[in-house]
Amino acid sequence: MHRNDPLHRRRPKRGAARWFALLLILLAPPAAASADLCEAAATRAARSTGVPLAVLRALALTETGRTQQDRFAPWPWTVNVAGQGAWFATREAALGHARAALARGTTSFDLGCFQVNYRWHGAAFASLDAMIDPDTNAAYAARFLRDLFAETGDWHEAAAAYHSRTPQHAARYRARFTRILAGLDPPADTPVPATAVAAPPARVATDRGRTPRPNRFPLLIASAEAAAPASPGSLMPAAAGLGGRPLLGAP
Repeated sequence: MHRNDPLHRRRPKRGAARWFALLLILLAPPAAASADLCEAAATRAARSTGVPLAVLRALALTETGRTQQDRFAPWPWTVNVAGQGAWFATREAALGHARAALARGTTSFDLGCFQVNYRWHGAAFASLDAMIDPDTNAAYAARFLRDLFAETGDWHEAAAAYHSRTPQHAARYRARFTRILAGLDPPADTPVPATAVAAPPARVATDRGRTPRPNRFPLLIASAEAAAPASPGSLMPAAAGLGGRPLLGAP
């Protein structure tokens, strides 16, 4: 065989190929590190707002939790566009998906660890990049949840209202949130800090025709009067033993 024949040329050493593969693994962003971003952001938001940490942890898990490497954890690079949810491997990929939705004229989408809705809350953020930032996302969600607690006087009811004012959607979400909260390790203890919020006002039932108290935050999902049909605004992904529905598309 002629030495210039392609079949006779030297093949790369297997050792070099293995080192190159190892380098790619080392340079890839660790999944665990990304998952920890939501937990760390929830911890800081709890400290700054007085919302019990267990409540914020359970809320993030209800919104974006997924099982990866035998661990159920929230995921920061999550986007739900008009009810179609997806996890992304990187912040840039998630932002690209959100920007593409905006370019199509779609404004009803949820971003980040706590799935804050762009249509109703986007004006509170300087940019999409700021909105998906775990700390900014968590702090805003915690303030919104605290406001709902001031209205309802109960963290479970506040979590349900965070998701929806439509009774059937709120009830389903509250049940899932409660299961996740009860299953946290260590076991969840959710006392209400004395300085967390002002004493809750008289409870009002906004879905029953009475005059609601002024709310600084719009709902996370479209209301019954909005153009979009009333539907769950968060992902509520499936996990073993927890029910819910799976996300569409994983990294």
